Amino acid sequence: MKRILVYLATVVFFAVASGTDVAAQHSAALEEAKKAIAESNAIYFQSFAKGDSSIFINRYAEDACIMAPNSPALCGAAAPLQFFRLAYNDIGLRNGKFITQEVYGAGEGYVVEVGLWQSFNAKGELFDDGKFLVLWKKTTRGWKMYRDSFSSNRQH
Repeated sequence: MKRILVYLATVVFFAVASGTDVAAQHSAALEEAKKAIAESNAIYFQSFAKGDSSIFINRYAEDACIMAPNSPALCGAAAPLQFFRLAYNDIGLRNGKFITQEVYGAGEGYVVEVGLWQSFNAKGELFDDGKFLVLWKKTTRGWKMYRDSFSSNRQH
C-alpha cells in the first residue's frame, strides 16, 4: 500500500510539474508572437510611406489570404503585391496605424490579433478607419500574417 501511495504521489508530482512547464512554454510562445506582431505592425505602413512593396509583402505568409471588405479574398504568394498595388495606386494609402487590442493563442503555431486600424492619404489626412482580425502563422521566416480580414467603420 505504501508503494502505491509513493507511486501515485510521484505521478501526480510529475503531472503537475509538466503541466507547469507546458503553461510556461505556451506563455513564452505567446509573448514571442506578441513581440513579433508589434515589430511587424511598427513597419507595415512604412511600405506605403516609402512606396516599397517589399516591406508590405514580407509581413505575409506565402499562403496568405487578404480578405478586404466588398471584394473577393486575395490568396497566395501574389496576394500581398496585388493588394499593395490596389491600396497604393487606386486608394491612395500612404500611411496608417494599427492599434492592437488583443493577441491570444489559437493552437500550435498560430495566434489571433484583434484591433483597430487607421488609414492616411498623402496629405496625412485620416480617410478611413476600422477593425481587423488577423490569424498569424509561425513560419520558417518568423511570424507572418496568414489570414488578414478587416472592415471599415465608415459607410462608403
